[in-house]
Amino acid sequence: MQFPLLLPTLLFGQVLGQTLDDPDRDHAWAPAGPGDFRGPCPMMNTLANHGFIQRDGANITRENAVNGLREGLNFNPDLSNIMFDQAIIANPEPNATYFTLDQLNVHNLLEHDASLSRSDAYFGNNHVFNQTVFDETKKWWQGPIINANMLANSKVARQLSSKAFNPTYVFTQLTEEFSLGEVVAPVIAFGDIEAVTVNRTLVEYFFENERLPTVLGWKKREDVISLSTIFHATSVLRNATSLFTDSKAVLSKRKLSRNSHFG
Repeated sequence: MQFPLLLPTLLFGQVLGQTLDDPDRDHAWAPAGPGDFRGPCPMMNTLANHGFIQRDGANITRENAVNGLREGLNFNPDLSNIMFDQAIIANPEPNATYFTLDQLNVHNLLEHDASLSRSDAYFGNNHVFNQTVFDETKKWWQGPIINANMLANSKVARQLSSKAFNPTYVFTQLTEEFSLGEVVAPVIAFGDIEAVTVNRTLVEYFFENERLPTVLGWKKREDVISLSTIFHATSVLRNATSLFTDSKAVLSKRKLSRNSHFG
């Protein structure tokens, strides 16, 4: 359950010096407090920080998730229901009807290696934002507008880094499907979905603060985000992750027989 994009001058309020929204205002931003639960998904953490779902991150029901994703991001209920069905498996209780954000931390269930903004579980904390990891990701965003190729490059680079240095690295075909959705999430939330582009400032601000970038002028999109919307964006990103340069990446047996050297 994850989405990607945004930032410069309004960083996390310089940590201790950050400005908080009026806590009495609906959906004002406030960071997690002592005893609150947060997980590896920056968008779900953000929705909790704004009160679109429970601010403490606990006991999120289907109704909570569907309403929060609609009110916060204008997600279609059908899409939100699918996302809830993916998340509820993190609750180990039989016939669970809710999940808590920290339950999403279980490694290789939904959370996985090679995150854009989290360290691998092998190296310690797999759910708190890691600036070093995110700086590694940002190196591949080479301009004020992030496009699909830049997102794809950062995703592949994080996988290569994880594979090279994490001896317990795991990344399955199912992980790939989750990863594509997570990497393209900032485009879905804050960018041009048709073009699959997004303002880098918005994306950085979102990741580094777990806060919707309203102070930078962002507004919730008016058009409803549906499953077909997600399919379009992830399809473009999937194609961008390919390292082949021709349109037909799979060689036929006949072509392979004519190219029998393996040097």
